Amino acid sequence: MRSLPVPFRRRLPAALLGIVVVLGLAACGSGGTSAQPAADAGPPQPGGTLAFAVSSDQGCLDPQQVTSNDSIYSLRQIVDSLTDQNPDTGEIVPWLATGWQINADATAYTFDLRPGVTFSDGTPLDAAAVKANFDKVPQLGARGSLPKGYLANYQGTTVESPTRFTVTFSAPNVQFLQGSSTHSLGILSPATVAKTDDERCAAVIGSGPYVVQSYALNQSTVLTKRAGYNWGSALSAHTGEAYLDGIEFRVVPESGVRTGSLQSGEVDAVGSIGQQDEAPLTAVGIQLPARANPGIPFGISFNLSKPIVSDPAVRQAISLAINRPELVGAVFTSQTKPATSVLASSTPSYQDESALLGFDPAKAAAVLDADGWASGPDGIRAKAGQALTIPLTWFSNAGTNRPALELIQQQLKAVGIDLQLDERPITDATPVQQSGNFVATWGNLTRADPDILRSQFATTGNNFYRLSPGPLDELLAAQAAEADPAKRTGLVGQAQQLLLQNYYTVPVVELTTVLGVGADVHGVRFDASSRIQLYDAWKTP
Repeated sequence: MRSLPVPFRRRLPAALLGIVVVLGLAACGSGGTSAQPAADAGPPQPGGTLAFAVSSDQGCLDPQQVTSNDSIYSLRQIVDSLTDQNPDTGEIVPWLATGWQINADATAYTFDLRPGVTFSDGTPLDAAAVKANFDKVPQLGARGSLPKGYLANYQGTTVESPTRFTVTFSAPNVQFLQGSSTHSLGILSPATVAKTDDERCAAVIGSGPYVVQSYALNQSTVLTKRAGYNWGSALSAHTGEAYLDGIEFRVVPESGVRTGSLQSGEVDAVGSIGQQDEAPLTAVGIQLPARANPGIPFGISFNLSKPIVSDPAVRQAISLAINRPELVGAVFTSQTKPATSVLASSTPSYQDESALLGFDPAKAAAVLDADGWASGPDGIRAKAGQALTIPLTWFSNAGTNRPALELIQQQLKAVGIDLQLDERPITDATPVQQSGNFVATWGNLTRADPDILRSQFATTGNNFYRLSPGPLDELLAAQAAEADPAKRTGLVGQAQQLLLQNYYTVPVVELTTVLGVGADVHGVRFDASSRIQLYDAWKTP
């Protein structure tokens, strides 16, 4: 096992630099990458409560089981991770771990823990607690798909001392170090880990700067400051306890109500800013911090076990019929970009595949004609008595979802495809995918590492989209084991091409997270996955 030189122990080893590509995430627009204090705001002032309005609630308090940004916003504040990732450079830096060593083939990671850290129930956050977390992750149910992917080929954790442990894998796992910086591998107390999945969704104990005071499903999550906290990430702007006394995340599904509440001062910040919100908010001095989300863009993915979308001609026609620039201009904020690959352009190892994602309705019609789908009197195509009707399941966790899908519905109808929209609450997302009771779904997934493709599309994992084993599996497995960054990028590029050439998924628009933040709120920070960190946040008295 190689040991990192002392001046570089906090940096990602050269063999793993494939996940430290500069992400190019400086956002356009008025907000930049974080809500910076005004020049005359003075030093941070402790005290006060921040009211933050979000559009949805995934119905779970466990950071290891949630995937929706609206829920992650609150849960990121109650849990710490072994490492953190610099959002500007991609560098992996210390958090709970003060240093790490990685063996030559990335099958063993040895970490040194910061001493003296405790969970909010008073128990120590030591090597044994980390082992308990990692040992339990493979046993999580369908909601735990993200951390299970980060611990792919997990063999075990060996405790060498209270502050030193080694995580081993049966095959090279080059993405694990980046995974250790995510909320999905945030460390929970052993008492929490011992609970069932549903029990963990109801109550969790972490070591973060805030603790859960109360939770009401689809209403609010109230956090209070953790007394004695003093182990923030190396990226934090201060040490010691958080500045705010508390944070209240309120669930407000209606975009107009969220915007009005921010304008009136009823809340201090809001998520899910829509295009229509930009001008009225900036007109009254509201900050609009923004950051592009790495990972998988918003798009349409298919259940390939369903006959109508198992037809590649149908999937190709759907992609060709979508006018992505029109969609972005009509629905999304000014910082948003059309998708140009199955990875967002801010993701390491992204490869521009825009040539495979062009808008060509004439070609879409020709593809369907050649496949035997004839236009009917109502304009909708049919073959062998079956109408070309595609039910699409979507989840109400972003204000842009409905208008975006309604426009896509119009675009597809122009070539004879009847897209039927089935709205579900975000709490249904995992059960629907797991059951396979869908034909197509709309969604995205954020992660600052290209291994997100394996998490979503490898048949060896959850295989929500019912792909058949094949060359894609080989590419996704190979990139996860490739320590050479250039070679890994090449493999990821091949995987992107294969996914698009077969239209297994149809990327549409890259997610850009845009917040509305009151002028008296300072220190809101985006992490590398464009989720918010509020440890440094404070309000002008």
